[in-house]
Amino acid sequence: MRMVDLIEKKKNNEVLTDEEIHFIVQGYTKGEIPDYQMSALMMAICFQGLNKHETATLTLEMMHSGDVIDLSEIQGIKVDKHSTGGVGDKTSLVLGPIVAACGVPVAKMSGRGLGHTGGTLDKLESIPGLSVMVEKDDFIRQVNDCHLAIIGQTGSLVPADKKMYALRDVTATVSCIPLIASSIMSKKLAAGSDAILLDVKYGDGAFMKTIEDAKRLAKTMIEIGDSLNRDTRATISNMSQPLGNAIGNSLEVKEAIATLNGKGPHDLLELCLLAGSHMLVQAKHATDLNSARSMLEEVIDNKKALDALAQMVKAQGGDDNYIYHPELFECAKEVIEVKSTKQGYIKELEAKALGLVSMKLGGGRQTTEDTIDYSVGLILNKKIGDYVNSGETLVYVHTNIGLSKELENEIISAYHFQDEEVPEPILIDDVLS
Repeated sequence: MRMVDLIEKKKNNEVLTDEEIHFIVQGYTKGEIPDYQMSALMMAICFQGLNKHETATLTLEMMHSGDVIDLSEIQGIKVDKHSTGGVGDKTSLVLGPIVAACGVPVAKMSGRGLGHTGGTLDKLESIPGLSVMVEKDDFIRQVNDCHLAIIGQTGSLVPADKKMYALRDVTATVSCIPLIASSIMSKKLAAGSDAILLDVKYGDGAFMKTIEDAKRLAKTMIEIGDSLNRDTRATISNMSQPLGNAIGNSLEVKEAIATLNGKGPHDLLELCLLAGSHMLVQAKHATDLNSARSMLEEVIDNKKALDALAQMVKAQGGDDNYIYHPELFECAKEVIEVKSTKQGYIKELEAKALGLVSMKLGGGRQTTEDTIDYSVGLILNKKIGDYVNSGETLVYVHTNIGLSKELENEIISAYHFQDEEVPEPILIDDVLS
C-alpha cells in the first residue's frame, strides 16, 4: 500500500477502505508517512469530504492510536460534555458541579486556551495549588468519591490527533467538518465516557460561523457516537456575543461561582440548566427534562453544587477557600472603564475582538509557550439588546499593563448600534440527538 495512491484515490473522490484508513493513521502516528503527504491527503479530504463510514473509521483509528481509558471502575453512567469553544465559555465550571451534585459521575478531560478562546484548564489553574495533571487511579478514585474531576489529557491519549491537528493548523485544513468531527470525537471516546453531550457553538466568537455549519458538524459527531454505541446529543448555541459577562481566567471562575450561588448571568445559567438536564436524562438519572431541571435548580438553591466544586478543587490540591470566598482571588492592579462614544441599542457585539483584547492584556496565549496572567480580562457592562447612552460604561477592563488607545478602540469598535430596539439573542437554537 502506498500513500501516494491513497492521496490520488481521495483526490478523485473515491471511498477509502477501513484497511487504508488504518494504514494512514498508524503510518502517520509512527512517523512513517511524512507531513507533506498527510497535508496533501487532508487537503483532498477538505475538497472531497468523507462519507459517514469513512469518518467513523477515521475516528476509531485515531482513538486507538494511543491509550484508551477504561472508566468501568467508576460507578454509574459516565456523561462527558464537550464545547466547541468560545469567548467567555466557562460552562464546564458550572455544568460539572450541578450534574455531579445530582449524583451523576462527571469524569472530564479538558484543554487549554489558544488565541481568542479560553481554556478550562487555565481557568482552574487560577485557583492556587490546583493541579490538572492527575494520575488515572487518582482520577477514578476522585470521581467515585465526589462525582467530579476535570483534568488535562495525558500525553498518550490520541497521539494521532495531536500530530494531525498541528499539521492542520499550518496547512489551512482546520475548517473541515469530517476532520473536526473525528478530532473531537476520538478524544471524547478515548476518554472513556458512556454518553456525550456536545455544545456546538456558532457565531462571531465561535469556530463555526453559521448555524448551518454548526448543525452539520453536530450531526456528523452524533453519527460517529451512535455508530460506536455511545449516546451522543448536541445543543446548537449562539456565540454571537460572549457567554456571561466575564472574559478572563479568574474573572470567569468568579462568575461561575456566582452562578453556583444563584447570582450569575442569565445566559450562562440557562445554558447550563438545559445542557445539564440532557446529561441527567442521558445518565438515566431523570426520566424527562423537566424533572431533571428541577433537580439541578435544587442543588443550586441548597448549595450542594457549590460544595461539589469545592470538593473537586480540594481533591486536586487546590485551596477550596477560594470557592467559598472568591474575594481571595488576586485582582489586577487597575480597573479601567471604557465608555461608549455612541448611543442606541446594541445590535452586534464582536466576541472574537473582545477575546483578543483579553489575550493581549495577558489573559490568553498567542503561542502555546506564553505565560498567562490569571487576574486580567474584561467584564461586560452592556450586551446585545441593551440601550446605551453616549458616555455610558461598556466594559470594565482589569489590567496590570494599563490600557493602550489601540486596545480601547478595539473594544469600542466591537460594539455596533442602531436606533431601533434589538431583541435578546436566542441562546439555544436546537437540540439534536
